[in-house]
Amino acid sequence: MNRSKYMILGGGMVAGYAAKGLVEGGLKSGELTILSADNALPYERPPLSKSFLAGKDDEKSIRINAEEFYGEHGIEVRLDCHVARIDARQKTAHLQSGENLSFENLIVATGAQPRTLSIPGSNLSEIYYLRSMEDSKKIRTRARNAKRGAVVGGGFISMEVSAVLAQGGIETTMLMREDRIWKRFFTPAMSKFFESYYSARGVRLIKETNLTQLNGERAVKSVSLEGGQAVECDMLVAGIGVSPVTEPVANSGMQLADGILVNEYLETNVPGIHAAGDVASYQDALFGKRRRVEHWDNAVSQGQHCARALLGDRAAFLHVPYFFSDVFDLSYEFWGDPANADQTVERGDLSTSSFSVWWLRNKRVIAAFVMSRPDEERDAAAKWIESKQQISAEKLKGKSSVLDAEEPAS
Repeated sequence: MNRSKYMILGGGMVAGYAAKGLVEGGLKSGELTILSADNALPYERPPLSKSFLAGKDDEKSIRINAEEFYGEHGIEVRLDCHVARIDARQKTAHLQSGENLSFENLIVATGAQPRTLSIPGSNLSEIYYLRSMEDSKKIRTRARNAKRGAVVGGGFISMEVSAVLAQGGIETTMLMREDRIWKRFFTPAMSKFFESYYSARGVRLIKETNLTQLNGERAVKSVSLEGGQAVECDMLVAGIGVSPVTEPVANSGMQLADGILVNEYLETNVPGIHAAGDVASYQDALFGKRRRVEHWDNAVSQGQHCARALLGDRAAFLHVPYFFSDVFDLSYEFWGDPANADQTVERGDLSTSSFSVWWLRNKRVIAAFVMSRPDEERDAAAKWIESKQQISAEKLKGKSSVLDAEEPAS
C-alpha cells in the first residue's frame, strides 16, 4: 500500500496554498499526495464568478501554483480521484477505484457543493450552478448566445453572476426570497443602494418570491413564480447556497456537525488529521463562537495554517473573517461578523459608491464594509476587530480621520 507522510483530501484552494506552504517549509520530494475530485490543478475560486466568467482570465492565469510546481517538488496530484471513504483510525484512504492509500498526516479539504433546486422542471438543461471551473466555463459558453438570463438568489454569488450577465448584454432578472438584496449582511440602506445600482444597469429584481416550476421541453424557457407570474429565460443560474462535502469522512471517526468539527487549532478529534476551508466548522477564538466560512480568504489562511501545523508550529487559528466582491465597476470588502451588533455607523454617502458601514457591539467594531474609501479605513477594519479596540461611535460618524474614533481601553 502506498504511504504518504502528508495527504490532502481535496484539490481546491486549501490544497494549493497548503502545498505551497509545505514547500516553503522544506517539504521533501515524495512526501505529499493530493487527492482531487476536480479535473484541474488547484485554482483561485473568486475569478469563477468574476473575471474568469467574464472571459478576462483563462485557466492558466488563475492557478494557485504553476503546473510545473508540483512535479518540481515531487508532489503527487491525482485528478479525477474519488475517495469512497476515509478510515481515520487506520489512516487509510479507500478510493472508489478500489485502491487504498495510507497517510501519516491528513488535511481534509473537501469543500462544499451547491444546493440544487428541487421543483418541477429542475432536470431541464440550461440550468447552472457555480462551484467549479468547469461550471464557470459552461455558464460562460452559454452566455455568449443567451438573450435572457434568470439568477436565483440574493447573495454575493448571485450578485456577481448577474453583473457579469448584464454586462454581456443579457436581459437579466434576479429572483430572491428575501425582501431586499443580501439581507444577511447588508443594512437596509446598503441593500437600497445596490438595488438602485443594479436596476440602473438593466437588472430586474423580483423580491419576496418563490419559484414553483421551471418550464420548457428540453431546456428551460421560463420560470413560474408564486402568484402566477412567469419570467422568460434562455438560461438560469441558481446561487442558493452550498453544503459541506462530508460523505468521504462519514463514519470515519471524525466528529461531524455542519461540516467537520475542529478546534481552534483546526485539529479534528483524531490525532494527525486537520480540516480546513469550507468543510471545517472551527472554534473562532476571536469571536468566541463556532463558525464555518465559505470564502476565499478563509481557505487561503487555513491552508497556510495547516501547512505550518504539519511542520510542527501548533498555534490557534486567529483570523478575522474577510471577503471581497467586484460587481459592475464597484469593488468592496467586508470584514468580521455583524451578528449581535447593537449599533451601526455609516461614513460617506450611501447615495454614492463611496461609503463604509461599521457594526459595533459594546463600543467595539465587530464588522466593517468598505467601498471606495481612504486606505486608513481599510487598514483600521481588520485591526480594530482583531484588537477589540474601543471606538467612539460619534467620532466615527464624523468627517475627520477614522483613527480619531479610537478611545483608550477602559
